Amino acid sequence: MAKTPLDLFRFMPFRLNRLAAEVSNALSIEYRERYGLDIPEWRVLATIGFCEGPCTARYISHCTRTHKSTISRAVTTLLRRRIIERVANVNDRREFALQLTPKGRALYKELIPRLLRKEQQILSCLSAQDRKKFAAALGKIEGYLGLVQTIEEAGKTGTY
Repeated sequence: MAKTPLDLFRFMPFRLNRLAAEVSNALSIEYRERYGLDIPEWRVLATIGFCEGPCTARYISHCTRTHKSTISRAVTTLLRRRIIERVANVNDRREFALQLTPKGRALYKELIPRLLRKEQQILSCLSAQDRKKFAAALGKIEGYLGLVQTIEEAGKTGTY
């Protein structure tokens, strides 16, 4: 029986994982060195900031595809640093929601332009048309895998 070798450098899951790790590491330099945030802490901050309102740790874990224990540790650190705070969850009194503190909002507002510039720098190797095609291709794969792609979709489906 002939065995077909797997060429990892052509295997899409391997390539996407490697690309995601490198992009994440490149962005993490922006928030690690200046703000002392690690990747999970950034994911918590970014998700809460994106939602522009309270959300649960479960929502953050699901949205970012990060294990709940990793998110829990990040939440603990951000609570201790007073970047986020707990608030009552109006939908489920057994659970609390998280929101940015004034310090957290200021950090988020300062950090976002830096990360957007870094994103543009990373994508600068692509033409405007290539960027559109790349975004569309990612959207198709996300859709095929059933991933919610907008905050409006998330609200309608109750996925998050």
